[in-house]
Amino acid sequence: MSANLTYDPATPLAVLHIRGILKRADMANVENEIAQRIDAGERPRVLVLLENFGGWQAGEDWNNFDFMFSYGDKIAKMAIVGAGMKESEVKAFTGAGLRPTPVKFFTVEETETARAWLLEG
Repeated sequence: MSANLTYDPATPLAVLHIRGILKRADMANVENEIAQRIDAGERPRVLVLLENFGGWQAGEDWNNFDFMFSYGDKIAKMAIVGAGMKESEVKAFTGAGLRPTPVKFFTVEETETARAWLLEG
């Protein structure tokens, strides 16, 4: 599995680990899990940890924006932590600028800063 979602029971933090090449099916599973939590009344703050990120699997339908348009405004904040990639590519993939959710990119060295930013306010 290229994507794994865990929750910190003490905070509203959802931690999404993405390793290697992200597969569309794995991302769809994550989207479904977050959607269920939002439908239950949560407003998650998502910490995305990109580990040895190899990009998005080719040949997959990455043009499906149903989740973003249905739930994107119900995610409180999103912090993306990674190395070796362009911030603009990662932010474009998350829909930063197309949704009201604040999205910030952090380096691996700034992981704790990203976590603190998510928990502010």
